[in-house]
Amino acid sequence: MLVVRDIFIAKPGMASKLARVLCDAVSGGPDRVRVMTDLVGQFNNVVMETEVDSLQRFEQRMQDYRTDEQIRTKMAGYTELYAEGRREIFEVVGGTGGRVR
Repeated sequence: MLVVRDIFIAKPGMASKLARVLCDAVSGGPDRVRVMTDLVGQFNNVVMETEVDSLQRFEQRMQDYRTDEQIRTKMAGYTELYAEGRREIFEVVGGTGGRVR
């Protein structure tokens, strides 16, 4: 299992709006996704965390985002809500649902 984190630094006053846009865009999808905002640390963080079984599934998900008109409509303008972002991909190797090597 992989955990993909898309981490955004929202523009001031836009974190809640960005979180709502992301929640709306991923609701009802087949993957386990959660959207989180910061309580401590750097301000204006919004994180979308997705669990996928493989990189192939992640690539398919990205293709869906690029081609699904409903998702594109829901995500319209979201890039105006954040200043910067990055993606982290982790392999779960232990704990609930993971495998220990």
